[in-house]
Amino acid sequence: MTINSLRGAGNAPAVRVAIDLSVSEPDPHSKPGREAVRLLAIGSPDAVRTLIHRLHNLGFAEAGTWSRFMPTGNPGEIMSILIWYSR
Repeated sequence: MTINSLRGAGNAPAVRVAIDLSVSEPDPHSKPGREAVRLLAIGSPDAVRTLIHRLHNLGFAEAGTWSRFMPTGNPGEIMSILIWYSR
């Protein structure tokens, strides 16, 4: 698993992004030969929301395909997951 921290512009808090290439359950709707990648964004709700919308604006993934925000156990911190399939 790869974990990177992204610092936002100005005083925006960092968002940690984890990429896991070992998805164990294939999506029954995916096409054969496509590889699944799980993306996990962890940070404040505002920072994660900003990251999700930036990726949407770049054409990477629709904002609505990310999971709902889930608490991490740390105050003021949430996480959201996206399963992205290679083309």
